[in-house]
Amino acid sequence: MPIARTCAVLFDVDGTLVDSNYLHVHAWARAFREQNIDVESWRIHRSIGMDGSTLVKALSGDASHAVRQRLQDRHSSLYKDSAELIVRLPGARELLHHLADNEVRVVLASSAPEDELAITRRVLDSDDAIAAATSSKDVDTAKPDPGIVRVALERAGVSADRAVFVGDAVWDGEAATRAGVPFIGVRCGGVADCELEKAGAQAIFDDPLDLLQHLDDTAIGAQILEAGNSTR
Repeated sequence: MPIARTCAVLFDVDGTLVDSNYLHVHAWARAFREQNIDVESWRIHRSIGMDGSTLVKALSGDASHAVRQRLQDRHSSLYKDSAELIVRLPGARELLHHLADNEVRVVLASSAPEDELAITRRVLDSDDAIAAATSSKDVDTAKPDPGIVRVALERAGVSADRAVFVGDAVWDGEAATRAGVPFIGVRCGGVADCELEKAGAQAIFDDPLDLLQHLDDTAIGAQILEAGNSTR
């Protein structure tokens, strides 16, 4: 009997599956201003999806380690205070369940702290479709470093050529590409097509619903078809 070739789809979460990027921007902006550090919101937005400590280092200038830690702690507190405003992006739950129903391993390749990831998982309400997840505790440095993608591959139990990464940020694309995983971009995080393409996106869709509606024409659809053919 032929053996099925398992495949996986690795998902960024913030800005890809849940509408939270601008809440992160607002939380970071307040945190910086409370520390009397002037950072424009557009600069913060362009850094969303990057490892938190790297974001703070890049935007806080010569701030001390203690100030940088206060910035991260305050951002986390403010973000959690706005948790009731987080919603699923269109088609997110349907896409995850469609993949799981087709025996695709769904992995949340997030670099968010575990408490923040717990919030977004409740919003997604799709734990029955999720095979595994990562968080900031799994690596020392998150995206654009490819480490979190490699951990996600290990937890999915697949090689890079049997996975696809879906994300909204250039940092997602850079991390996926460095790990050898094809990257599909979504616009719902607020990043321009040209930037996602430069980061390695093979295809770009508005949101999870748009991706679901065109899934057969993507690398994900090709993986599903190949896995199905291998069992015949």
